[in-house]
Amino acid sequence: MGFSFFQVDAFTDRPFHGNPAAVFVLPEAQNEAWMQDIAAEINLSETAFLHLKDKRYTLRWFTPLHEVDLCGHATLASAHILWQTGILKADQEAHFDTRSGALSARRIDQWIELDFPTEPAQEIVAPPPLNQALGVSAQYIGANRMDILVEVDSEKTLRALAPDFALLETLKTRGIIVTSRSNTKDFDFISRFFAPRSGIKEDSVTGSAHCCLGPFWQARLGKNELIAYQASARGGIVKLRVAGPRVYIRGQAVTVFSGAWGD
Repeated sequence: MGFSFFQVDAFTDRPFHGNPAAVFVLPEAQNEAWMQDIAAEINLSETAFLHLKDKRYTLRWFTPLHEVDLCGHATLASAHILWQTGILKADQEAHFDTRSGALSARRIDQWIELDFPTEPAQEIVAPPPLNQALGVSAQYIGANRMDILVEVDSEKTLRALAPDFALLETLKTRGIIVTSRSNTKDFDFISRFFAPRSGIKEDSVTGSAHCCLGPFWQARLGKNELIAYQASARGGIVKLRVAGPRVYIRGQAVTVFSGAWGD
């Protein structure tokens, strides 16, 4: 059986910016090994697979190397495709069942808002290779169930990072979030995200990292609503609203191309 698939650039309104994700809308659940093989073949940071079950969509995310517990940009891309293809009407919310529980998305003007759980970090002692791998002296180091969070002293320091990825890969964590305050009034903070253990040296725009960054900068800046920029080569804007145990993540998305897989 053949399937249609889509490539979507998420957290941007322009092709070839933001973070690309592949999206497969399947008629039924598929074998996990098959999904992993597809993700490895496509070789984007995330490939999303969703199928309808009891009026909700089961959603799973795979990097080229393994399945992950939470992914923002591929969820944004999946919701975008459900509306663009007419599977959902513009005023309908998208509801997903995932390894991180129930998630949803809704359209607000030209933006898509994701309803995600917060993933706050707790301060930790730096794992031995971390500072050496990043080549900086961290102002704060924390961790949640997925990632290590590192605050550095300035946007200049953050943008200049040239990590030792072989050393970063020795850290037993999904990824390393590095963040600082922004030096412009356009954004409250900026970040970068490195995930060599997932087969991604640097991710372009990481929605799930903002489940950690949202509460972190809410406490630092005393603001519930924040505007962030992920300073990768492609770059992307993320709007946040932190409300208790939930973080509402807004981004835009554009379909780059579609194709057929299989027969």
